[in-house]
Parts: sequence; C-alpha cells; structure tokens
Amino acid sequence: MRRVSVDIGGTFTDCFLAFDGDYVQTKSLTTHNNLASGFMAALESACAGIGRGTAEILGELESVRYATTLGTNALIERKGPDVGVIATAGFESTVPLMRARGYGDGLSAAEQADLPAADRPESLVAVSRIIGVEERIDFKGEVVLPLDEDDVRAKVRRLVDQGAQAFVVSLTNAVVNPVHENLIEQIILSDFPSHLLGAIPIVLSHRVAGRKGEYARSMSAIIDAYLHDRMYHGMSSLEVALRENGYRRPMLLVHNTSGMAQMNSTSSLQTIHSGPVAGLEAAAFLSKAFDQPNLIATDMGGTSFDIGLVTADGAKFYDFNPVIARWLVSTPMTYLHTLGAGGGSIARYDRMWDAIEVGPESAGSDPGPACYGRGGRHPTTTDANLVLGYLDENNYAGGSIFLNRRRAERAIEDHICKHTGLSLIEAAKAIRRKVDANMAAAIFKEVAVKGYNPKNFRILSYGGGGPLHACGYSAEIGINEIVIPPFSAVFSALGAGNMNLLHIHERSLYLMLFDANTRTMLDDFSVFNESVVELAARGREDLTRQGVAAHDIRTRVELDMRYGNQLAQIGIVSPFNRLASMDEVIRLLDIFSENYARRFGEGSQAPEAGVRINVIRVVSYVRHESLKLSPHDKMSNAIPVPRTRRPCHFPTLAAPLDTAVYDHGAVEDGMQVRGPALIETSNTTYLIESGWTLTMGRMGAAVMRRDGSEITKAAA
Repeated sequence: MRRVSVDIGGTFTDCFLAFDGDYVQTKSLTTHNNLASGFMAALESACAGIGRGTAEILGELESVRYATTLGTNALIERKGPDVGVIATAGFESTVPLMRARGYGDGLSAAEQADLPAADRPESLVAVSRIIGVEERIDFKGEVVLPLDEDDVRAKVRRLVDQGAQAFVVSLTNAVVNPVHENLIEQIILSDFPSHLLGAIPIVLSHRVAGRKGEYARSMSAIIDAYLHDRMYHGMSSLEVALRENGYRRPMLLVHNTSGMAQMNSTSSLQTIHSGPVAGLEAAAFLSKAFDQPNLIATDMGGTSFDIGLVTADGAKFYDFNPVIARWLVSTPMTYLHTLGAGGGSIARYDRMWDAIEVGPESAGSDPGPACYGRGGRHPTTTDANLVLGYLDENNYAGGSIFLNRRRAERAIEDHICKHTGLSLIEAAKAIRRKVDANMAAAIFKEVAVKGYNPKNFRILSYGGGGPLHACGYSAEIGINEIVIPPFSAVFSALGAGNMNLLHIHERSLYLMLFDANTRTMLDDFSVFNESVVELAARGREDLTRQGVAAHDIRTRVELDMRYGNQLAQIGIVSPFNRLASMDEVIRLLDIFSENYARRFGEGSQAPEAGVRINVIRVVSYVRHESLKLSPHDKMSNAIPVPRTRRPCHFPTLAAPLDTAVYDHGAVEDGMQVRGPALIETSNTTYLIESGWTLTMGRMGAAVMRRDGSEITKAAA
C-alpha cells in the first residue's frame, strides 16, 4: 500500500503517509492564502520521516487523497462569482422567501426562539439575477407547458448583460422529469460553448439534488455554482504542485458522504465538511477492527469540535437536508454535529451574564493563539492550557512552534482577569471548565436525541486537542472509558486514507408498500426497479469515467420510509437490489418495523397509517485495501520512567499537583500510567487526570479508564 492522505483544517494541515508498511503522521500550519504551501510542507515532512525525497515518493504513490476546506472558506469569506438563476416563471421568489422560516436555519437555539429579531443571511444571488422562463412540468413529470426556447435565449442574454458568471437552472418538478433543464443547458451551450473564452459554468439542479423540495434543491445548486470557481482553481493549483513533484495520477477528493472520487466526478457541494467526515469513517473502521461497538467519536482540532456516533447496530446517520452556513440544502451528508470549541477558540467575558464564554470564534492559524507570538491578542483554549502547565513551551508541535507563556498570560489578564477579578490561574481554570462543559453538553444532547444512553458508549478522542481534554468532557457526562486511536492527532487524515471510491444517487418518489385505505400491498414493482436501474447506471457511469472496471463496482440500495404522513422518516438498507415477489415486500416492511422500533421504542410502529417509500437511493462503490491496524493483546509489568515533572493546575483542585511528564516513546505497548500525568508526542499531548489510568497500545493508541473500573483487554 502506497498512499498519502491530507486533511486541511482551520489551524493545522494533517498528513498521513502509508508506504510499504511504514506509517508516518505530520502536521503543518494551514496556509489559507495558498493551501498548496501547507499541503506540500506537511507532505515533505512525512516523506522525510521515512528517509525519502518528496519527488521520489510521489512518483511511486498509488493515490493522493485530499479533504478540503476550500468550499467552507469561500462561503465564510463570500468569495464567489455572480450567480444567475433560471427558474420556472411564477417561482422566482422561491429562494428569496426561504420557506418563510428559512432565515432561522443555521442560528443557535436561543436565536431561533426569537425569529422576528433574526437577520436574514446575506444572499448568495441578487434578486435581480433570478429570472423565470415559460415552462411547466407537473408533479407526475408530464409536460403541461412546453419550454419557450426563444424566451430562454432572451433571458439568458439578459443575465449575461447583468454580469452573471455562473448559471443555475432550477425548474419546478425537474427531479421527476429533467427534460426542460437539459434543454436549457443545450441552449446556453449553443450560444456560449465551453471551448470559447468567456464560457459560463452551468449547474442543473436535478444533477445536484435528486429530492423534491424546491427551495432546498435550488440552494444546493446555487451553493455548488458559487463554490465552483474557487474549487476548480484551488484544486488545480494543488494538482499542479503535485505534478511538478512527480505525481502523475488524478488526485482524489474526499466527499461528505464517506466516500471519495476524482475531481472530474466531484461537485463542490460534496466537499463541505469532508475532513470531519473522514474522521468518522476512520472511527467506524476502528470500531470493527478493535471490537468496540458503541463509540462517540469526538474530534477536537484547532478550530472546531466534531461529534459523531458509531453504534452496535451499524446504523448510518445521514443528514439529507443539512444546513450549510445559513442555507438548507438537499444532499446526502454523513451526520456530524460541529461545535466552535477547539484549541484556537477565543475566550471572552460576557458582561450581560457575568460569565466567561469560549468560542465559537477562533484565532485559527493566522494569527493563532496569543502564545504563538504571531500577532494574536485574544486568549484561547491553548493559552489556558499553557498557563495551567499542560503544554511544554519548547516542545509543541514537535518543536516547530515555540510557545510564549508571557503572551498567553497577558491575553488572559487583559481580557478575563481585568473584568472578573479572578487570578491568572483561576481565569485559566475557568476557560478550561467552560470549554469542557460546552463539549460535554453537546455530546450528551447528540447521543440522547438519537435515543441512546451516553453511559453505554465509550469516548473515542482524537484530533490535536482531543487527548488533552478527553478526561474533562468525559467526566462531565459520566463516561468512564476513553479510547485514543492510533495516530490520533491526524486521525481524520488516516480516515481519508481508508475510504473507497463511492457515489450516491437518489430520487424522490411516492410509493406505497402498504396502502392502509385499500388494505393492499405493492404488487407492481416496475417503478421501484426502474428507479434502481436508472440510479445504478448513473453511479456506474461516474465510476467507469474514473477508470474503474465494471466488474469491480458494487451497489447498495437504501430507502427512506415512513408511516403514512408522519414526519418521522428513517432510512433502511434494502437486502434486495430489485423487487420480484410479495415476500420481498413483506421483508422490507419487517426491516422497516424493526428499525423503527429500535429508534423510537417497541410499540411506536403505526402500520395502520400505511407504509410508503419517499426516497430511493443507490450507493455505488469500489472497495479499496484497508490500512492494517490491530489492538494490542499484552500487558507489561514494566514501569515507564518520566522525563521530567512539573506542577500542573487542575480545574477541580485548589492547589497544583506535581505531575509526571513522559515521552511517548518511553511508554511501551501494554504499560500503564496513573494520573496525574502527561504523555507528550510530536503532534499532541495526552493528559491523564487524577483518578484515571492510561494503558498504552500500539501505534500511539491508548485506553484511559477511571480508577476502580474493570480493566479488560484494551482496544488500542
């Protein structure tokens, strides 16, 4: 196996290199002005780790996988082209109206409780650049009013005259019958062919989102068009940097569906949140490899804290109508909850509540926390950790960043101590308590809302800041066991290295499996089977375009089902790729009933309301070789020797504790370390609080347990 995977975050760029059995992890600061610089810096460090040159390694790699934040950054910075939207006449206000209540999307719970006071988000498309064309297709897909081609040409030229740099075509009921959207594309290309200078990108809504829901589908297409230019040029610059250093294969981009694809088969919308999704995919892989069925995946980086679930029942949690920034979209996305709590999260004093708040604003990598000495003046979580004694000023990020303790102290004193009257240490403790409490509350809510008991789960803690805070937020919610995975500091990058080529295609349909009115079951399977054939063909086309042999392509059919007109809708995996008998329909009904009961409780099923399929989805994928990670199965009686000791302050204790500090290399597989203690690696620090014991595993993995809990075979 020879592959490299890179995850670019808001603060650090993580790199994981797997080369003939050698695994290397590195980090570099993210260079937002030119992502290729940070990308290549991390890659060069990884290649040096196995004593080889970058060009030499790149010439021998089988793949380069890349999780990007380009799209997220473009939305935040509002750096996108002027988009022109072509809608069905009479539906031009679909996007500006935002479903009336849509301006609450993306706001906090407190802000949503007072919607009249909420502000609408700054629009990505001006109202003057939304035009309607004469056409109409009904809900069955039948043409009611044919498209007026002359009208289209006149409207397109008007948009070009207004400065439109990208076209979005979003017509009513196009997901049922896209004939008019396809015709508009042909008309635009006839006037502005792609080979001419000044060609304009065209995004058809039915290709971006296959579900009904005009607003969400339109916004999906608009965001995709808005990010197109930034993604195209950003990814092209990365490919150029790779080619200049000897890499000749196509670069693979991680998707937020837990798959990946080449750039020619990737839409901009599919890359949003791709880094955290790669981490969750790695968590699912580790859950099987280490026999850890119930895990709460927690990824604490420099900017954010991401939460996901891996459950014993193997349930996949998708968000099919996620909110991106302030807009509801319609695209399959692996579900994650993101909190503004990372090492760079800024702490501040809230005068109204007379309290210390942390996040969601972040200092990022430039200027970064005050202790970085790069111009940051606001106190952050990292500054508090340094003041409390958890971080070594001369051994942070492998010694590549020198931390300035005095700058951290001054930032906390100026922004926290001065307003609260707290001492420096008490203020740093308060910052630490607040960020841990925020993370714990978010974890508890996410797990409980999905119908699970958090105490039946273990915490999987990764990211650069995860092992440093894991004891704090685990104790807050009463979880007594923490799993720190191999290569925890770059675990999301590792996840990208384990992904498969994968595409998801879906479409809305109204198909009654059991009709409560007539007391009959579905006996005409043509609509179901034709939909599967169509969606599978699209997936096969995507994969064969990337050079995949047809016999290597696998498919999986998933269905979104509900009882009658209930709002509660769940997804199931169909054991059949085609329906051929009534017995198979009954089997689908049984699977749905069992899944529904697990989610909402036995007895909650309501077959008397009827059972229907709302969405059919085909997942097309190709399996790749996985990384080899295995748990340790031995215990060592040896006692590790600390490198040094230093006083550390803990939020629950008044006086500092003399804390042993270990080099990671000195704590061998199977050794135990009792808290309070610190284990320092080149990329992260493990903090073992008093009352916890860490058992070290292979490749930097570890398990931390509260003293008194049963020690069993460590999943590390």
